[in-house]
Amino acid sequence: MDADKIEDIEIRLLLEAIYRRYHYDFRNYAQASIRRRLRQARERMGFATFSALQDKLLHDPALAAQVLRFLTVQVSDFFRDPSYFKALREKVVPHLRTYPSLKVWIAGCSAGEELHSLTILFREEGLEKRTLFYATDINSEALEAAERGIYPLERIKAFTENHRLSGGRSSLSDYYTTGYGGAVFDKSLRERVVFSDHSLVTDAVFSEMHLISCRNVMIYFDRALQDRAVGLFRDSLTRNGFLGLGSKESLRFSAHSADFADFVREEKIYQRRKA
Repeated sequence: MDADKIEDIEIRLLLEAIYRRYHYDFRNYAQASIRRRLRQARERMGFATFSALQDKLLHDPALAAQVLRFLTVQVSDFFRDPSYFKALREKVVPHLRTYPSLKVWIAGCSAGEELHSLTILFREEGLEKRTLFYATDINSEALEAAERGIYPLERIKAFTENHRLSGGRSSLSDYYTTGYGGAVFDKSLRERVVFSDHSLVTDAVFSEMHLISCRNVMIYFDRALQDRAVGLFRDSLTRNGFLGLGSKESLRFSAHSADFADFVREEKIYQRRKA
């Protein structure tokens, strides 16, 4: 048996061990991506084989937490892809204004950049006080970072430009102060946020959502897992609720594509069809 086939077996066993020991399920993530990230983890941690890494990981929760950082991509920006947020502001918000109360789910919120982008947008559009935001991720460290709302100062210039291009109605500097070596975003932006550990792979729906934003998460899933996630979103949305995906994601080949209509096609914003 050649080395690649042995490595495939080791990776499958390692992912199974992570699932059975720690209940994080990466078994149906896109294999090329998982292989690349696990190789990085193995090399950085100094293990010769995945089997050696698995043996240590099963008995060391601290090591498992380190591996989890490699397996969960934590890369985002405030108002990433500004045209997406501009489309939400100009096309989706007018529909949301018709509801007396709103629920918004940011699935895979990472360290909170997209969450803060949406709470700022909703504040600027006068919807924040009637909205409850649900920010979820499988990575507890990412959720803690999102709750802190502190970001490096060197990233603020790009955040500010994205906010401007998204149609921001004020200066981004209105929402943060400097301290702790970074930009500290106003805790009032998180007053109406529920932070929760949630897996699109294993967990159940959130109910009666008016908007779900899940961007650049499903690109790491295989087709079956993508279909599970989209089904979860469909069942979580109100009738005529909205789903926003990342620029490289689509419902085109989803088993649930018939349940959604294109709303802003170029920005991957969909609307759930009436049942």
